[in-house]
Amino acid sequence: MPRTGTTILHELMQLDPDNRLPLTWEADAPCPPPETASYQSDPRIRAAAKELRFSHYLIPEVTKMHRMGEQLPQECIILTRHAFHSMVNSTIYRIPGYQHWLSHEADMAPIYRYHRRLLQLLQWRCPGKRWVLKSPGHLWHLNALLDEYPDAKLIQTHRDPLKIASSMASMLPTLRSMGSDDIRPLEIAREWADNNMEALDNSVVVRQSGRIAPEQIVDIQFSEFMADQAGAVKRIYDAFELPFSETFAESIRRYIASNPHDKDGGHKHRFEDSGLDYQTERKRCQSYQDYFGVASEF
Repeated sequence: MPRTGTTILHELMQLDPDNRLPLTWEADAPCPPPETASYQSDPRIRAAAKELRFSHYLIPEVTKMHRMGEQLPQECIILTRHAFHSMVNSTIYRIPGYQHWLSHEADMAPIYRYHRRLLQLLQWRCPGKRWVLKSPGHLWHLNALLDEYPDAKLIQTHRDPLKIASSMASMLPTLRSMGSDDIRPLEIAREWADNNMEALDNSVVVRQSGRIAPEQIVDIQFSEFMADQAGAVKRIYDAFELPFSETFAESIRRYIASNPHDKDGGHKHRFEDSGLDYQTERKRCQSYQDYFGVASEF
């Protein structure tokens, strides 16, 4: 889910030279395919940087809420946005009917085929040993994801759903203000509290079904990750039988020291400002928390 440490975890995975991650500039404009020789100097990098500067000019508060950079890893919901199937659309625009269609009615099989084709395009002239991708959007569509990528290794990050809801209730009005003057914070909080629980409950159902083999997935608790990022990454690598060196561990520690969570001021938010009822929301997420052993932060 968003706000569970996935952004920094993705950045740490980028420190392993064997990992290939989609960067913001190439996810935004994948054609023509990037090439290894010009991967650090492609003119699309400057174009993406200019676009980010403009968005930060319009909504400067977002820099405190979510790290973005033209050469930082990007979520693969940007890839499926090219095919008009992406939760990014309903996070930045007020289109609840679209999100309902995307979650419950859309045929995601051709979208995951398209997802694979775009990855093949991106790696054609700039290959890596393995792809490392991330997106909260997959939680609504785990069966479709596994139909296309049955041998995928999965990492699910976990955090108190009420903390996620509080953070998103604070962040999404800021994102939506870039394109609209009609911002409804309480409606946004209600909409995404519901959306998030649909995704989390679906993750429980898919696990209980046995569709995901235990050796295929690693669960990372937010508190565990924040206490020891290198240790959490090592646990992922050990579970998937990938080599994890002390050099890699030291690179992670240096990166964390240079990029503390409050580097840009930190994202401050309070659950009571969301307008959601604490007892009601806590009851709704209890089965998810019990199944995965997710601690309450409030």
